[in-house]
Order: sequence, then C-alpha cells, then structure tokens
Amino acid sequence: MQTVKLSNGVEMPILGYGVYQVTPEECERCVSDALSVGYRMIDTAQAYYNEEGVGRAVKKSGIPREELFLVTKVWISNAGYEKAKASIDESLRKLQTDYIDLLLIHQPFNDYYGTYRAMEEAYKAGKLRAIGVSNFYPDRFIDLAEFCDIKPMVNQVETHVFNQQRQPQEIMKEYGTQIMSWGPFAEGRNDFFTNPVLKAIGEKYGKSVAQTALRFLIQRDVVVIPKSTHKERMEQNLDVFDFSLSAEDMETIGKLDKGESLFFSHYAPETVKWLANFGKD
Repeated sequence: MQTVKLSNGVEMPILGYGVYQVTPEECERCVSDALSVGYRMIDTAQAYYNEEGVGRAVKKSGIPREELFLVTKVWISNAGYEKAKASIDESLRKLQTDYIDLLLIHQPFNDYYGTYRAMEEAYKAGKLRAIGVSNFYPDRFIDLAEFCDIKPMVNQVETHVFNQQRQPQEIMKEYGTQIMSWGPFAEGRNDFFTNPVLKAIGEKYGKSVAQTALRFLIQRDVVVIPKSTHKERMEQNLDVFDFSLSAEDMETIGKLDKGESLFFSHYAPETVKWLANFGKD
C-alpha cells in the first residue's frame, strides 16, 4: 500500500475504507470484508454510530494492531475540552484499542478550540498518533493552525473530480497538513459513474470510472476513503496501483472541477443551523 508521511513522521495509507452511512448492523461485516481484501486504514466517526462495529471487526481479524490505521472524529456535541476529553476515551473503548492513529475534529462548530486542546493533550499522552480536522475551510483552518500548539496534520474535506480543492490543498501544504478526501465518488451526484470523460479515460487503461477517479486523486497526493458495502467493489477500489494516468489525462480530468460543493456550504446559515441542531441530539 502506498503511504503518505504526515508532518510528525507517521506513515498513513493513501487509500482506506470509509464507513460513513454503513449501518451499525452492517459495519462489522463490511469492515471484516475490507480487511480481508487488503485494506489497512478504516475511517469512522462518533457521529456514524458504528465505532463498535469497527472495533469488533479489527479485534476478530487477527491483524496486528500496528499494521492498521484507525481514524475517528469528535462530533459537535462532544466539543469543548472536558467533553472532547471524555469522548476520546469513549472512542478508544468502542474501538477496543489503546490508541487511535488519527483523530479529527468532525465539524468547525461549537468550541472546537477546546476540543483541539483536549486532542493535543491526548496526543502528547500517546493516546493519539496524529491529530487534525475535517470540513475546515481555509478561513477557519488558518485561524486554528495559527493559534494551536500542534498544527493539524490532516484536513478531511469533500474532494472529488467535481470539487478538487486545489487552492485549499496549497494552503494546507503551507502548514504541513495532508489533504484527505471524503466523498471521492461524490456519492454518485452529477452523474458521476456515467461521466463520459472519466469513462473514456478509464477505458484506455482497462479501468472503471471509480478506479479512474480514485487514481486521479491519489496522483494529486490526496488520501481517499471510498466506501462500498459490496466486497467485489471494495476489491476494485483497492486495485488502483497498477497504472498511472498520463499528464494529459490528469489535465483533462482537472477541467471537470466546478470549484464548489455538490452537497452544502459550511458558510450557509441553514447548514450551520442544521449541523448545530444535529450536534445537540
């Protein structure tokens, strides 16, 4: 598995398995399948309500813990120093592990400064191997990065061929922060899986639209966590390291960039209200 090196020297797989929208009932089976076909990074979150399923699958896999890379995220309702500190221990318990490889602040709302202080403390205590943020647009990302002791090592943001995050990625690089994609397939929006550009380029390499899109992001040094509940698709999503897109193909796919979200804007008042109220549940 190809890896990226985080600012503190930790090696992180560039491709992993994401369990967003995988039900708690399905999660253990899906993660077990993912591990069996070769995934070694699993991305979950407190708000997904499936950390326990990840923990059970990892425990049953028999794979040495040091060969795995577990990612989870602190949700809005656990924001602030004291709540975040308690939630970190709770995530450790649910994942059945002594340490988390990467912990992220899930959303840039509520007292995320207090959350980050708790994360810095847990990092220094050895409970976390790396820390970072998720869904932080450049303005809030810079604000946090300028006033924290430990710069965020990762920022997980919506990144796919239609929203390529080029300028934010450059800003992240200034702070030694690795970009990580959520929604690398845009959840099928904008007719993603039938896109004629991705289809034509993929056919040149004997690859699917999904594989072509993942390869594009990987060649841009973007960490990806595609999700599927089907084992055969998990295998296909992992099979992207035996070819490289040409410079011309990279440029062609680059032109698909619309430079805006296909989901929602964290600047929109209605989005902030929705997430804030969800965070109070």
